[in-house]
Amino acid sequence: MQIGMNLLLWGTDITPALFPVLDEIKSLGFAGVEVPIFNLNPADWQVWRQKLDDLGLQRLAVAINGPDANPLSSDASMRAHALDSNKKALDCAAVIGAKLLMGPIHSALGVFTGQPATEEEWQRGVAHIRALAEYAATKNITLGIEYLNRFETYLFTCTDDMLRFVDEVDHPHCKIMFDTFHANIEEKDISAALQKCEDRLVHVQLSENDRSTVGKGHVDFEKIIATLKSMDYQGMLSIEAFSMKLAAANIWRPMFESETQLMRDSISYLQKLL
Repeated sequence: MQIGMNLLLWGTDITPALFPVLDEIKSLGFAGVEVPIFNLNPADWQVWRQKLDDLGLQRLAVAINGPDANPLSSDASMRAHALDSNKKALDCAAVIGAKLLMGPIHSALGVFTGQPATEEEWQRGVAHIRALAEYAATKNITLGIEYLNRFETYLFTCTDDMLRFVDEVDHPHCKIMFDTFHANIEEKDISAALQKCEDRLVHVQLSENDRSTVGKGHVDFEKIIATLKSMDYQGMLSIEAFSMKLAAANIWRPMFESETQLMRDSISYLQKLL
């Protein structure tokens, strides 16, 4: 297992201005980065591929859907827009050389109806991801479907329902990614939930309970890493930490000394467990 870093720690402005950050990430011993794809113009990502290639960093793409691109909407035009946007994200992911596109792309972040998902909404989500997986296959990219906690989404919010969803999509380019932050809220036993994912697991995000330095909170990463070893998991482990630069994370006070401190202490802690 190798360790990566999610670039959302520096906010949502994912531009070449972050290239010095990539240099630091490489110097600290990280093997790769998660790159959020918010700019849907493929031409703008060619310089990213060159920079990542120059540094020898692996890259994984991350995408989300906003309220104007909801795959669960009763409005067919909005569903079509969501699919088009996610396909464009795949185009950009292909440009940077990513083989995974991950995230809660089954629905829209922060959109709720006040009720659990209906069967019709469920089937819209399944149809959306199945169509997206078909397109991903043409790019040689696999989707890593993520569940979020109850405060961020409602289509599914636990491993069991995520597995049922992926089973219904039933496509070889639709797999699972696992985020310990959401699992820490929603699962009775994080390790047991991980084991259920088995060979469908393609990526793991390690996130502390307060979204800051890994190993400084109460998530039992020792047990999580031991579980992944027992599963012979060979994918990447990415540190996902947020700051006040990411408004959607609802972080209202400093949670760490600096990005450098967070990265250095987190990777040092994890390397001892590996």
